Amino acid sequence: MKIVTALKVLARLAEREDFARLTAPAAHPLIAAYLEQREDLARFCRARLGGASGDVDDVLQDIYLKVSSLDPDPPPDNPRAFLFRLTSNLLMDRWRSGQRSANRDAQWRQLNHETGAAEDLDAAPSAEAVVAGREKLARLLAALETLPPKTQTVFRLHKFDGVSYADVAVRLGISRSSVEKHMMDALRVLSRKVQP
Repeated sequence: MKIVTALKVLARLAEREDFARLTAPAAHPLIAAYLEQREDLARFCRARLGGASGDVDDVLQDIYLKVSSLDPDPPPDNPRAFLFRLTSNLLMDRWRSGQRSANRDAQWRQLNHETGAAEDLDAAPSAEAVVAGREKLARLLAALETLPPKTQTVFRLHKFDGVSYADVAVRLGISRSSVEKHMMDALRVLSRKVQP
C-alpha cells in the first residue's frame, strides 16, 4: 500500500518541471539533510516502533516524500531538528491511526461476534441451523398450501408483503374482523403443521 502511494506521489512530482530540482540533494537542503540523517532517523524510528523494519522503512519513505514535496525556500534554521520533529509527528500519526483501527475493529467484533472461553465465535448461524431453518420453511410453505385460498391470500399479504389488516380488508373487499379470523385460522393450522 505504501509503495503504491509513493509511486503515485513520485509520478505527480515527475510531471512537475522542477522534479530534478526537488530530488537533487544540493538543490533541496532538506533532502540533503535527510540523506545525511537517514541512519539516525532509522534508529529513532526503530526505538519507537520496536524494531519492525518494514514499518521503519515505511516511515522513512513517508519522511522523504514529505520533505521532497516541501518548498525549499526558506530552509528551516535547524534541518536536523526539523526532520526529527517531522519523524516524531509521522510516528504519532501512525500510532493514532492504529488506535482508531483497533477501536473500529473491536467495535465491529463486539457487534458481530460472540466471545467464547478463548476465542471469538462467529455469530452467523451454523450449517445445522441453516438446514433446520430451510426444512422449517419448507414445512411452512407446504402447510400454507393446505389452507383455503382466501386464508392463504390474507396470510401472504399480511406476513409476506407486510400489508396491514385494514389494507388487506380493502384489497379483498372483506371486513377487518374477517381478516383477523383468517389470520387466526392460518396461524393455528401453520403452528400445528410446522412443528417437527
